[in-house]
Amino acid sequence: MERWVDLAFERACAKFARGAKIAAQQGVIPYMGAKDKYLPSPFDGNSWWTGGFWPGLMWQLYKATGEAVYRDEALRVEALLTDEFRRFDLLNHDVGFMYLLSCGAHYRMTGDAQALSDTLHAATLLAGRFNPAGFIRAWPGKDRTGYAIIDCMMNLSLLYYAGELTGDPRFAKIARIHADTTIREFLREDGSSCHIVIFDSETGKALARPAGQGYCEGSSWSRGQAWALYGFTLSAINTGEQRYLDVARRCAGYFISHIREDGLTDSDFCQPADEERIDNIAGACAACGLLELANLVGGEEGEGYRAAAMRLLRALNELCADWSDESTGILQKCTASYHDDGAGRHVNILYGDYFFVEALCKLRGTDARLWMKN
Repeated sequence: MERWVDLAFERACAKFARGAKIAAQQGVIPYMGAKDKYLPSPFDGNSWWTGGFWPGLMWQLYKATGEAVYRDEALRVEALLTDEFRRFDLLNHDVGFMYLLSCGAHYRMTGDAQALSDTLHAATLLAGRFNPAGFIRAWPGKDRTGYAIIDCMMNLSLLYYAGELTGDPRFAKIARIHADTTIREFLREDGSSCHIVIFDSETGKALARPAGQGYCEGSSWSRGQAWALYGFTLSAINTGEQRYLDVARRCAGYFISHIREDGLTDSDFCQPADEERIDNIAGACAACGLLELANLVGGEEGEGYRAAAMRLLRALNELCADWSDESTGILQKCTASYHDDGAGRHVNILYGDYFFVEALCKLRGTDARLWMKN
């Protein structure tokens, strides 16, 4: 293993041991890193979809080090997230992101009975968003009954995990149906993915494919491509189904072919050449997916995926990692949406840090495997 991986991990531990104490003092769920503080989510308070990444990051570091500061901070934020069960109206399909990486990680690490109950509660909420016409509905609101988005491929891991924990096949069946709909309606022949598909909520017919967080309709939002790459890889791991592995390969091939010369990732792979919009969250997430895909396929093909992941991670470390105390986060130049929606452009966004640290843990052999059913 390359020396920089261990060094980056040591620096991440130091930054987030300090950061855990800062976040606890503030009483927030961190969304962005700033100088000597964290900024909370820009929308929806503690129901904002990214809330699980901070405790997930803490659990990854706890698994690797055994240091109580990370466990204690993960548990503090878990309590804030489970309070959101009672609000309910702001929750959406991203209960997978929120609770698999918090309650699910807690149960996986300690066997805590309440954490198990809360994990299954979240999985039941996600299963309840399934439309029998063939998809998991993304968001609440009477005007969004037919909306589904590529991000949900990552949320399916909560359903696979719940199915494993309970022995109830309905969870995995819902996940498979949604994944199969995603193959049919989201993916293009070249392996790229759209962000949003609007379905007729009665018939399941695809009606429109708007740009969403990408550059324009028909373009390729890079983080959406990373969700597809990693999400289908996880479905292949969690089901053993060849069709999901084949799709993951297609998604990976498209992503790899669009990595910038410097190893970073544009916000949209079809954006104008003169636009400077980088999203390092996409690169970090894709690297995690590529490392898992490499393990699945092995051989020369696997080495190619691993080499692409290392190219992405080296670029993140060398060009965009802030190890100083000037920021409580690591990765700079993270972009939430191509057309800035107020959630951040070219800033530190902490779920980018989550995926960067997860990738380091994979390389070091300490990954907590929070997305896997066993």
